[in-house]
Formats: sequence, structure tokens, C-alpha cells
Amino acid sequence: MTSPYYEIRVSGVLPPEALLDFDRLTASVEPVETVVHGQLRDQAALHGLLARLQTFGVEVLEVRRLHGQQPGPPADEQPGE
Repeated sequence: MTSPYYEIRVSGVLPPEALLDFDRLTASVEPVETVVHGQLRDQAALHGLLARLQTFGVEVLEVRRLHGQQPGPPADEQPGE
């Protein structure tokens, strides 16, 4: 079974270190927000990511679980470290 694919929108620019422990995620910067894309193994991983974003003071605008085909990475993608 494949891991669920998520899209998480946050306000402003996400600090690169916010994704250090989430190597399967990528982030792309849009005009006023950052969009994080990728697979998370389970709900615990999603909650872990949200908790980490909170420690950085990041305002989460939207969390979407995408079903079906995964979107392709944007051209200005920044891979998670």
C-alpha cells in the first residue's frame, strides 16, 4: 500500500530546516505562501510535521490529502533536506 500524498499550504516562506526530518517532501514558494508536497507514511507522520511547523511559528493555511494521481513537482521546487 502506498503512503498518502499531502499538500500543505503555509503562510510566507518556510524555513528550510522545517523539513529536515521529512525527506519525502518538497516545497515550492508561491507569491505569498509555500506549498509542501509529498507522501507521509501515516497520520502520526502528518501530526509530527504539523507539530514541527508549529515550533517554527509557521501558520498552516490548508492541509489536503490528495487522492488518485499525484501532482507533478513545480519548476521552482525546493527539495526537503
